Amino acid sequence: MIPELNTKQGDAGGVKFSHSDLLARVGTSQDREAFATLFEALAPRVKAYMMQLGATPDTAEEITQETFVKVWRKAAQYDPNKSSAATWAFTIARNVRIDTLRKENRPALDPNEPMLVPDEPQTPFQEIEKSNVVDRVTSSIAELSADQREVIQLSFMVGLSHQEIANRLQIPLGTVKSRLRLSFEKLRLSLGEMR
Repeated sequence: MIPELNTKQGDAGGVKFSHSDLLARVGTSQDREAFATLFEALAPRVKAYMMQLGATPDTAEEITQETFVKVWRKAAQYDPNKSSAATWAFTIARNVRIDTLRKENRPALDPNEPMLVPDEPQTPFQEIEKSNVVDRVTSSIAELSADQREVIQLSFMVGLSHQEIANRLQIPLGTVKSRLRLSFEKLRLSLGEMR
């Protein structure tokens, strides 16, 4: 619950202004002096309130700083008919606190998570061997008949299902399957010694 707030006067340049007046000046003309006065009046109260809610002094200070950055940026949105300037600032602080708690409660990433561990760099020998394999597979596919090469490419390079290949080529599903089976047999013979 937000603490009871009274609308005290701020002193900007020797003239007394309410917190609402100060905030309105910040919103309309980005008056730095009015903002400094508002900050001096409200920041200690916001920080104390955050500490009452269980924040450490450092966290309370961070929340207060972020709150007043938002107050500065959103001052033009302030409507004195809806709430006092202090209530508006405390509402922003409450929302910043909620965001901070959400961030703190996120589980930390496990650096050993397999998806986060980069692959070990390959040695030059491994790179050459990989290149040789790619060359062998490419040349073996090139040796297939045009019909067999087409179904292999649609299946493995484009990622179509057997039925989608049949629909695209306007051939029976059984023909797609037999072409794939024949091309696998030829590739197996051609690449057999690579195992």
